[in-house]
Amino acid sequence: MTRPIEGILAPKPQARPRIYAYSIADATHAGLLKIGQTTREVKQRVAEQLKTAAITNYRIKLDEPAEREDGTVFTDHEVRTALAKKKFEIVTGEWVRCTVADVRTVLTELRTGRPISGTRHQTFPMRAEQRAAVEKTHAYFHSIWMEDMHAVPRFLWNAKMRFGKTFTTYQLARKLGAKRVLVVTFKPAVEDAWQTDLESHVDFDGWQYMSRNSGSDPTRVSAKKPLVYFGSFQDLLGRDAAGNIKPKNEWLHKVKWDLVVFDEYHFGAWRETAQELFEGEEEAVARKEAKLECADGLADINEDLAVLSEKETEFLPITTKAYLYLSGTPFRALATGEFIEEQIFNWTYTDEQRAKEEFARKHPGAPNPYAALPQLRLLTYQMPDELLAIASGGEFDEFDLNEFFAATGTGKAAQLKHKSDVQKWLDIIRGQYAPKSHEHLKTGTRPPFPYSDVRLLPYLQHSFWFLPNVAACHAMANLLAEKHNTFWHDYTVVVAAGAQAGIGLDAMPPVRRAIGSGFDTKTITLSCGKLTTGVTLPQWSSILMLRNLNSPETYFQAAFRVQSPWSIKNPNGDDPNAEEILKPVCFVFDFAPTRALRQLSDTVSGLRPTSRTRKTP
Repeated sequence: MTRPIEGILAPKPQARPRIYAYSIADATHAGLLKIGQTTREVKQRVAEQLKTAAITNYRIKLDEPAEREDGTVFTDHEVRTALAKKKFEIVTGEWVRCTVADVRTVLTELRTGRPISGTRHQTFPMRAEQRAAVEKTHAYFHSIWMEDMHAVPRFLWNAKMRFGKTFTTYQLARKLGAKRVLVVTFKPAVEDAWQTDLESHVDFDGWQYMSRNSGSDPTRVSAKKPLVYFGSFQDLLGRDAAGNIKPKNEWLHKVKWDLVVFDEYHFGAWRETAQELFEGEEEAVARKEAKLECADGLADINEDLAVLSEKETEFLPITTKAYLYLSGTPFRALATGEFIEEQIFNWTYTDEQRAKEEFARKHPGAPNPYAALPQLRLLTYQMPDELLAIASGGEFDEFDLNEFFAATGTGKAAQLKHKSDVQKWLDIIRGQYAPKSHEHLKTGTRPPFPYSDVRLLPYLQHSFWFLPNVAACHAMANLLAEKHNTFWHDYTVVVAAGAQAGIGLDAMPPVRRAIGSGFDTKTITLSCGKLTTGVTLPQWSSILMLRNLNSPETYFQAAFRVQSPWSIKNPNGDDPNAEEILKPVCFVFDFAPTRALRQLSDTVSGLRPTSRTRKTP
């Protein structure tokens, strides 16, 4: 009997087994996850399960393929059995008392067939640019060693924040087969990232992390297991009264290190940047902030940090096979020719945004690893002649922001020197300045003013105003609060300046409280240096540059505060792989166009390495 062609050409089933986990937000299920499996769409399967019980307060926490590397599949029963072996409580049926990280760790074990210590649940691979950094550095090191096996090569990663420097550094160490890695930094506060990346990713299972906070003896670590030791310049360079190495650090100088990493490599520029950032603060506060920025004890180091890269063995007398330098603003290192082009890997903001566009074009519909990184847009404004006359001068006869926003006094007594003119400026950025409005009517054009253009207003919901000094911050807050400035009364104004605002991260809580979730609030943070480094506030979407800044390091260090991602993972609670981007772009508003463009020019030229012939690495 002849079969119809439709029966012969039957479509191939598309079923694919998946493991899922969800939670229910009530007291009975607190701390529990329901772990199941399905070959259907997970959100549909879970909705059907809970529909009969009329349960709506659930959230799908995990949705992963149930496949091994060899093509075989595993079941939810195997997942729960593996969790039980790790001493997690199987409460009843498919409910387990554990975290999503615990489940991910077990999934990785089932996929790879290898036991994993701790909760190493991260399995993500390197992105293309991270692989490129590892390959270029690895190739350069080996090219030097082929010429001279005793040479100690040096390499610089000029990579902007969110490149993933810690993870990528560990991948380089892994490719080099390094057993002993020393990470040295100016900023001990970054230790958490170094420890977390090593202890959460499966690629580094069996590696050991230590620092002076570990409480363990690094000399008793197995030589067969890779060791990463993290320390600050201040601690490792510290000497006793006789100029000798601290006894507790003597072991460091006896180890043959495979790789020494200098994190936050800015050297002398570090101190200059910190000084400029906080020059508007009260003297005592500025000293504390700068000290915190460079970490305690740096001021006691007499050596000139600018010459470190030319004689590491004198500055930090240790033995290593290679040096890796990490920095987002290595302008001095590049300008002085410390590194030549073949010794540098660059990953700039432009590279990041280009990668985002290329990924979207090549992989439409796929999750974009760069999607949450906002595009930074710089808008500059030429002030009216009557305001320029108030505060212009200097080498380039440009608008002097420090003079225009000059103020005296503190607290409620603070007053702007040019209060009436600053009021006009407030009217300008709202598009309410009468002379300009008349001009726009004549020309038929209207610039996109920050607080008037409907396209910009959503990005001004939470903004950062960078002012010259403490007095200017208090005076601006007072002006915004005056009765006639009703528009500004909708914004909660936080003054993050002066001793009362707190030192370092202590200045953060009032801002976080004012912002809250960020959806139903509107805030303006006034600062003259605080919160411009080492902080992440996703809701900040714009910064107003209202002070003179001379160095591009300082300018962009502050500007990139607003480029932090703001997105919602699993926005509807039914797809843990979904992400909703809340901040696709962010803005820098500058009112001294000449200075702003000069900063851009200096940045571009500063990132070009000085030509130099190859010399001893």
